[in-house]
Amino acid sequence: MKVVVLCGGQGTRLREETEVKPKPMVEIGGMPILWHIMKTYAHCGFDDFVLCLGYKGQVIKEFFYNYEMLTGDFTIDMSAGRIDMYPKHAEKNWKVTLVDTGLHSMTGARVKRIEKFIDSDTFLLTYGDGVTDLDIRKLVDFHQGHGCIGTVTGVCPPSRYGELLIRGDQVISFNEKPGDDVNSISGGYFVFDRRFFEYLSEDEDCILEREPMRKLAEDGQLKVFNHPGFWQCMDTYRDHKYLNDLWETNRASWKVWDD
Repeated sequence: MKVVVLCGGQGTRLREETEVKPKPMVEIGGMPILWHIMKTYAHCGFDDFVLCLGYKGQVIKEFFYNYEMLTGDFTIDMSAGRIDMYPKHAEKNWKVTLVDTGLHSMTGARVKRIEKFIDSDTFLLTYGDGVTDLDIRKLVDFHQGHGCIGTVTGVCPPSRYGELLIRGDQVISFNEKPGDDVNSISGGYFVFDRRFFEYLSEDEDCILEREPMRKLAEDGQLKVFNHPGFWQCMDTYRDHKYLNDLWETNRASWKVWDD
């Protein structure tokens, strides 16, 4: 089962970092957030990836092309013209397909343009900027049990603002950063049957989250898998700092892998 990761956006709200690299390559604890996302999937047994590239996609290509060198040790024997590698990473089973899906393509177009690389009836899809402690095996089991085309993971992230309950001009209660709101948002961890490609277009203006997902819901073909655990996207510099703080203080809930 392929894992499709959307890696082509410009990340304009993280411009401090994304002037020189795409958002999925912005680092948490010295490794790109894309790597963290892929580690989560691989921990659950899904290690065949298709990366949808766009803005500064060559940075991602160079990272994986040089992965052995960047993550391990090596000896250069100049007299023999040989390089001996000493891998130190645990990603030996990963298969990574890197696909240029266009500089200006929207999310739906990017997914449609990798259709030929999907050779199974079901595939997983996520964005290259959100981490979670979701057990993806349970997500897949849920999807396979209901028979609809799509499953979206629903999350309830803590609010950044204090919640006021008021009566007239009187504050009845004040809850700092409540996290149990009944209104879930999309956590961006999807499972789709390949029938979903029929809802998409290669037109670069095709936005996954608009007409395709709306139509899927209207057709009664979209289910939600509620995840009450940790989820956090990295939209802003504040998010970037927060995730790095969690990593540095050993509070990174999404680190479900052992190596």
